[in-house]
Amino acid sequence: MKRVLLVATAAVVATGGAGAAVTASADTGPAGATAVAATGIDWGKCQVSGPDDPMNTAQCAQVAVPLDYRHPDGRKISIAVSRYKHTDDKNYQGVLFVNPGGPGGSGLAYAPALARWIGGVGHADVAAKYDIIGFDPRGVGSSQPALTCDPHYSDPIRPDYVPGSRKDEAAWIAKSRKYAQDCQKNFGWLLPHMRTTDAARDIDTIRAALGQKQISWYGFSYGTYFGATYATLFPSRVKRMVLDGNVNPKTIWYDAQLEQDKAFERNMKSWWGWIAKWDSVYHLGTTEEAVEAKYYEVRAGAKKSPIAGKIGPDELDDIVLTAGYNTGYYIPFAQILSAWVNNEDPSGLLSWLNTGGDDNGFAVYNAVQAADVQWPRNWGKWHRDAEKLYRQGYHFNTWSNVWYNAPIAFWPFKGGPEFRLKGSRHLPGMLLVQSTQDAATPVVGGLEMHKVFPSSRLVFEVGGKTHANTLNGNACLDDKVAAYLDTGALPRSHRGPDAYCKAVPALNDPDPTAMTAKAAGGATGKDLPVGRP
Repeated sequence: MKRVLLVATAAVVATGGAGAAVTASADTGPAGATAVAATGIDWGKCQVSGPDDPMNTAQCAQVAVPLDYRHPDGRKISIAVSRYKHTDDKNYQGVLFVNPGGPGGSGLAYAPALARWIGGVGHADVAAKYDIIGFDPRGVGSSQPALTCDPHYSDPIRPDYVPGSRKDEAAWIAKSRKYAQDCQKNFGWLLPHMRTTDAARDIDTIRAALGQKQISWYGFSYGTYFGATYATLFPSRVKRMVLDGNVNPKTIWYDAQLEQDKAFERNMKSWWGWIAKWDSVYHLGTTEEAVEAKYYEVRAGAKKSPIAGKIGPDELDDIVLTAGYNTGYYIPFAQILSAWVNNEDPSGLLSWLNTGGDDNGFAVYNAVQAADVQWPRNWGKWHRDAEKLYRQGYHFNTWSNVWYNAPIAFWPFKGGPEFRLKGSRHLPGMLLVQSTQDAATPVVGGLEMHKVFPSSRLVFEVGGKTHANTLNGNACLDDKVAAYLDTGALPRSHRGPDAYCKAVPALNDPDPTAMTAKAAGGATGKDLPVGRP
């Protein structure tokens, strides 16, 4: 559902420590699944990249969980977990799980990262009250096994996302079908157990292993749906829950991509318009229309002759799409596009190129969404919906989103049934945050999630164009999050959104004359990815 966000990432980490033993309890969970209690977690050191790796300050382990919660004594898999321990014993608040989204995002590094981010916006005292728990959901990263289907599927240079003929489209269909077949061949036994509900039950197993009666949760992007699923299954075990960049529970998952296509078109035009405003710096055109035309001219050129022999039209789209996610990338991405157009310097674009070779995030992304719900199996519907949007002017993301999700049309089984999110009188107040011009999770998602959970309070960041934008420097948002995590304080309830924060002009509409591209690239807020892996 969410596109890759190309932000700076920390070193890949893995876990040490033995797996926790699991035993079936007498409690029977929803939908016939048996609740599982773990006897403890044997924490050890994390695998780190060097002395400066933030994971040196964390602990890591593997927690064994049932592959299938209907058979808790059957086959086991394991979940990689990390812990950044609290330092305020007097005011200890328990455990705070963090999930960066995806589905398929690795979350091990987010235990120390969340503490860093909360401290970075002036609330280190709040982070100090929690044991912050990062984790790789089932099938992801350092969890065992790590799902992969074809490690070279996304290697450049790929066929153009936008098919120029039925033959071009057929080539992508064949590529997508083979990917689904490879997934079945490699991990057919795991695929039916990749539902979000399975992952949520893993969280409850980890909760039990931690010896906690309740958990708090900080979910970004898909992490909002993940957290909401846990809250529906285990409402009495939720203490506090922050959901930032909310998935629309009415569009799980096929229709969600169609919503995104419209929202990303708007946000890319916003970026092109911003570049035009600063034509004196970038020399790419003086109007939004001129800059957009220049971009598509560059794209067409990359199709004929890939940039530096490595960047075709798809790779170019994937790189600059990040500007549609996060205004912090307006400056550095305008700079690298300008360098190519005006100076034929590809070095900046190449520095952001995904060279492929790592399929895990993409594999899990497809596996989770395919298992969660039934997708259309008739390719004609996919084609008609894409063609309709493209004719309506939604050019930038429509076909790339089709192919990012297309393997699901050929998945080895039909997913579902859809799990319906539901509020409960046992749920405490939840804090929902939504930027009104978020493209990855459009604004309607916050409103719909708010309706599902009557105990929630919804904060709008008015005009905000950055996806899942808490802890990024908007004090109005960040102070509300900190107050809620500290004491449970929530805005008063109103019809619709319960509180409003204006987007920060310097962040939402940056001034390139006041900040160099290099400085902008190092000041984009959260320093790990949020969104699709």
